[in-house]
Amino acid sequence: MITANRSDVGRIRQINEDRSWVGQLDNGITLAIVADGMGGHQAGDVASQLAVNTFRDMLEKSASKADLSMQEGKMLIRQALVMANDVVYDMASRNEQYYNMGTTIVAALYKERQLIIGHIGDSRAYLITADGIAQLTEDHTLVNELVKSGQISSEEAAHHPRRNVITRAVGTDAHVEVDIYTAALTDNDILLLCSDGLTNMVSDELMLQTVCEDGLELDGKADRLIQLALQAGGDDNITVVLLQEADAAYRGGDNG
Repeated sequence: MITANRSDVGRIRQINEDRSWVGQLDNGITLAIVADGMGGHQAGDVASQLAVNTFRDMLEKSASKADLSMQEGKMLIRQALVMANDVVYDMASRNEQYYNMGTTIVAALYKERQLIIGHIGDSRAYLITADGIAQLTEDHTLVNELVKSGQISSEEAAHHPRRNVITRAVGTDAHVEVDIYTAALTDNDILLLCSDGLTNMVSDELMLQTVCEDGLELDGKADRLIQLALQAGGDDNITVVLLQEADAAYRGGDNG
């Protein structure tokens, strides 16, 4: 598995409240997480860093067995995100300057071509294949609820004045519900995890075109996605994580 991990403060914000981490365990499991903090100056970045640290520490300790099953993987992702919620909520409850801070999370566990995604908030996971780009996660936002209920269209949602209102986050409540998704990763497929600083600025079509571009290594593709978001305005922090099977990448996208 090869990975790319990039983050940029953007053109408007003074502080990068996004945090991300990617690592590979000795048993071959790859872990990745993107967190987009919220809560104002000195709070959002604390929330996202706490969540990433908690996730990483728990999974590094608990996911090390060689024969981890899909069911065990799902359970571990869920437990790690619930624990992250507990840690952020506790910090916010005990410190007035962190009151009501929180963070989104999208996290991935990958082993032997099987993906498990854990998700809270509006950071996203996409699977990019020869057939196109598919959003694996569903945004926990007010506008998504309005779209699902038929009150507004997807086009209206993209420019809705309350499109940044999140309905579920890590750390804002004592208990949180974690969405779990699974998918298979085959040759040449790429997993994209990102904060909304990318998705609010760059269309799915342009993300697909960039990630499928020949002649760019994975790091270059992540850099290019960041640059596209900056060129479109860069009005938020931007974080991009890409994962791809090493064998497919080193074949240079050879289809046979």
